[in-house]
Amino acid sequence: MTTPRQPRSDAPSGLATERGNAAAPAEVGEMFDRISGVYDPMNLLISAFQEPRWRRRAVALAALKPGGRAIDVATGTGKVAADLLRSAGPRGEVLGVDISPGMIGIAQDRFDGQPGLTFVVGDALALPAEDGRFDAATIAFGMRNLPDYARGFAEMARVVRPGGKVVCLEIARPRSRLARVMRWWFDRIVPVIGKLAGQGGAYAYLVRSVQSYPAPERIAEVMREAGLVGIRWMGMSGGIVTLHVGTVPPREG
Repeated sequence: MTTPRQPRSDAPSGLATERGNAAAPAEVGEMFDRISGVYDPMNLLISAFQEPRWRRRAVALAALKPGGRAIDVATGTGKVAADLLRSAGPRGEVLGVDISPGMIGIAQDRFDGQPGLTFVVGDALALPAEDGRFDAATIAFGMRNLPDYARGFAEMARVVRPGGKVVCLEIARPRSRLARVMRWWFDRIVPVIGKLAGQGGAYAYLVRSVQSYPAPERIAEVMREAGLVGIRWMGMSGGIVTLHVGTVPPREG
């Protein structure tokens, strides 16, 4: 018999090692269950309404053709997955996977009955798909929550066909002059907004997880170590977010 998850009033530490987030996946899933109802409006607010633009760019880098298939890892409330399906057209197929049942429930309700779009609860480190099933894999604001970055990228590469794309959109620690203002906003104001929304612990975790996340150069190295090739990355909005994209090479043997 499965023991139901008990609600928690706190949040994971958000600290990380070079390998990945120190929090247990179950803790992260519980936290996202708790914030699922405020997740979308909070994303818009704390991104200064830039999140839709970042999301569109990530979908464009997935380079889906008409009828293409994609998997969106850490799909949350399903917005990236829905955008991927629009990019692939009416014959496309997109699978959204997330560890949080609360997030998946919102995605399923929002996109109920939309052909070609499926959402399931699942583990980013053991994706529920066979090898080479998809033309692209995306993850938006989810990689820094994983306990093993390299394994996360390797799983995404596993389920994508040779020549397909793996795209990662993640919050970064910008270095430009503009970044000073943006860093102040993110470090000082986002936790306050989180408290006002009744989720202070979760949004303090968000700040700490970004502070602990590796630099873009290191993430590019991790992608290479996971077997991806042709890695490139770019900052957006003064470097507050970074987009990485890599290609799955031909299979050996």
